[in-house]
Amino acid sequence: MSSVETAARDVAPTAETDRPVIYARGLTKVYAGGNSALAGLDLEVGRGEVFGFLGPNGAGKTTAVKLLVGLCRPSAGEAMVLGAPIGDVEVRRRIGYLPEMFRYQPWLSAVEVLAYHCDLLRLPRAGRDERIGRLLARVGLSERSKDRVARFSKGMQQRLGLAVALVAEPELVFLDEPTSALDPVGRHEVREVIRGLRSEGVSVFLNTHLLDEAQQVCDRVAVIDHGRTLAIGPLAELLSGKHRLRVSVSGLEERDWIALERFGPWARDQGWAETSGVGEEEVPELVAAMVSAGGRVHAVVPTTLNLEERFLEILGEAR
Repeated sequence: MSSVETAARDVAPTAETDRPVIYARGLTKVYAGGNSALAGLDLEVGRGEVFGFLGPNGAGKTTAVKLLVGLCRPSAGEAMVLGAPIGDVEVRRRIGYLPEMFRYQPWLSAVEVLAYHCDLLRLPRAGRDERIGRLLARVGLSERSKDRVARFSKGMQQRLGLAVALVAEPELVFLDEPTSALDPVGRHEVREVIRGLRSEGVSVFLNTHLLDEAQQVCDRVAVIDHGRTLAIGPLAELLSGKHRLRVSVSGLEERDWIALERFGPWARDQGWAETSGVGEEEVPELVAAMVSAGGRVHAVVPTTLNLEERFLEILGEAR
C-alpha cells in the first residue's frame, strides 16, 4: 500500500460518505530553477461543503488546484481526491473544473461546446439534449444557446465555462475565480448555482480573491500564503471574538495612548480612536483604563471583523 493510501486510511473513516473529498498533507511543488509554489500545504475538504481557498496573488492557489485535479505532479507530500491518489483517471471523470484561464473555439455555439465536452467524457447520447438545455438554463444562457462563442462577452464565456464544469454531474467541482469577469447580477447567479450544488451534496472548492463572495457562500475557508496554510476552519470560528472597536474619547495625552497599546495599536482621527482584536470581555477593562487615565468616553462602537479584515489580519500576523 502506498504512503498516500495509508495516510488516507489513517485519517478518514472507511465509509465513502464520511471521508474527506480532498485530503492533503505537506503538498509541495517546486518548479525548475528552484521556484517554490507550494511549501507543505495541509487541508481537508468535507463532502457537500463549499470550501473557500483564499490567498494573495502568488500564494500558490492555482498551483494547488492544478495538483489536485491532476494537471501536474507534486514534488513532495501526499494528497487524495474522492478517495484515490491525485491524478487517478476514473476519479477525474467525477470532477468538474473551471480554470481561471480558458478558451473555447470561437466558431462553436454554446450548445456545440457542451456537446463536444459530452463527447470527450463519453457521456451517453440518450438524454444529452435535455442535459445541455438544463445546464444552459442553470447558468443563464438559454437564450444564447445557438450563438457562437465569438459573440460572447468575457462574462458569458465564464458562464459557459461553469456549464462545462458541470456537464458530467460531478461529485466535486473546482472553481478557479468563477466570478472575476461577472457583473453583480452574474455574481449573484453564480452564488445561487454554488448554493444549489451544495444542496445536492456536491462539494465545491472555490478559489477566489473576492472575499465578500467567499463570505456569502463558503462553509469553511483556508487562508494560504507562500504555499502554506495559515488558517483553516468554519467562517464563524475564524471571525468569532475578533472585533474592531471605535471609541470617541477626549482628555487623553500621548503617554496615555502609549499605555493603552496593550489593548492593540490605535488609529486616531478627529476625536475617534480605533483598534482591532479586542474581545468583548475586554471592553469594560478598556473603558475603565481610559477613565482612570483622565479620559472622557463619549461613545463605544464595537463591530465584528468581516472576512477581508480578518484575512488581512491573518496575513499580517504571519508576516
